[in-house]
Amino acid sequence: METIAAISTGHTLSAVGILRVSGDDCFSVCDRVFRPLNGRPFSAQIPREMVLGSLLDREGRTIDQALAVRFPGPRSYTGEDCAELHCHGSPVVLDQGLRSLFAAGARQAGRGEFTKRAFLNGCMDLTQAEAVIDLIEAETAQAAHNAVEQLGGALRGRVEPIYERLLDVASQFYAVVDYPDEDIEDLDRADLMSTLAEAEAALRALLSTADRGQILRQGAPTAILGRPNVGKSSLLNALLGCERAIVTDVAGTTRDTVEEKAVVGGVLLRLIDTAGIRDAHDAVERLGVERSRQAAAGAALALLVLDGSRPWTEEDRAALEAARQADRMVALVNKSDLPQVLDAKALEAELGRVIPVSARSGAGLEALEAAVGAGGLLGCLSGAGRPPGGGPALHPLVGGADGGDRSPSGRGPQSAVFRRRGPGGRPSRPGAVGGRVEAPGRGAQAPGLPVSGGEGLEKPPVAGHPAPGGGAPPGGGLLSGR
Repeated sequence: METIAAISTGHTLSAVGILRVSGDDCFSVCDRVFRPLNGRPFSAQIPREMVLGSLLDREGRTIDQALAVRFPGPRSYTGEDCAELHCHGSPVVLDQGLRSLFAAGARQAGRGEFTKRAFLNGCMDLTQAEAVIDLIEAETAQAAHNAVEQLGGALRGRVEPIYERLLDVASQFYAVVDYPDEDIEDLDRADLMSTLAEAEAALRALLSTADRGQILRQGAPTAILGRPNVGKSSLLNALLGCERAIVTDVAGTTRDTVEEKAVVGGVLLRLIDTAGIRDAHDAVERLGVERSRQAAAGAALALLVLDGSRPWTEEDRAALEAARQADRMVALVNKSDLPQVLDAKALEAELGRVIPVSARSGAGLEALEAAVGAGGLLGCLSGAGRPPGGGPALHPLVGGADGGDRSPSGRGPQSAVFRRRGPGGRPSRPGAVGGRVEAPGRGAQAPGLPVSGGEGLEKPPVAGHPAPGGGAPPGGGLLSGR
């Protein structure tokens, strides 16, 4: 394949920046832009060992003192000859180094092209290839851990046995049909139905984790609900740590939904500040209230905000009914820093646990984080902990809901694993090189997939520098070649 190059660490100031190169002429291209201090050309250096040298611009002038390492294929991230140049992370230095590689015969890598080549060369299967972006874009520790746990092929390990059993059934079927004169045992209906039932059960178990994967990657849609002036916008600002929403004493200030992401209790929430729910006479406010109800109906979690300094009203009841449309609900009694009028015991009798908070001072937000975190929300949405009969599975700090299992995105989960076929059209193990790809279509969006750093790679024996090509996938940036 033609030689490609890209800045793997993005176009931001950093201590170290990495240029990645891959392709048939990779080493000869690097010979033209990197001059090792030990006198040997780059192409003659020991594989997988860092070497110090000079990074040259297009005119042959030194622009940085850099470290370089080469990975002969197929034991590389892409399965072909690869190299990495580790220089200082100045965007100017990286840009000049990349231009020098282009002048030496490389071209700009396309988006995701390094990982695409790894898949096409059999270094990873499709689930691993699509996991690269999941790990790069992980916004919480849970999302990162979920991706890392798949490093050993956990998803593939669950899908492969299903694939093998179905392939055996299909192979026997075609053998019976194509060779009727041969002494081939016919398909047994009971065995066939048993195999299909087992495959269906295993696939349904995988699909049941889709909601959890959606939340880990995109955040749980979380509607902040309540009547006007209970402190919904103040709560949003407190959770974000900045003044994102306008806060005034005027009822009905918020007319439209305001969305922001925040990590609460280790869970990524897509917070939706909504208009106060009440019988509005203003046409614009009525539209805002309707959007509030829509946000509640599509939410994985509803934060019901009540004003502890005022008595219960019918508007609170309307907000409660809207909040119960969400998959899960947490009831919050705001303004705990003021004299309390709301009957908290009566609320607890109806809702279970209610959490007193003060959006102004931040008191009680730790209890809210505990309610959302500790795996409670993710466990409920992935179907874990549901009692027999399909009733709602409740976190100890989360109020009741309808126990629904719809996807937060509104789309059905997708999952697929394909493998390459070896000589003779026989299915080969993931990692085999050669053969053709079986019509993959769109591919999987499975949660938390493994990210491969190339088979058999060793970390370079130089302290203080990232592992080249091995541990981490190439990063984003203006000239990213992920």
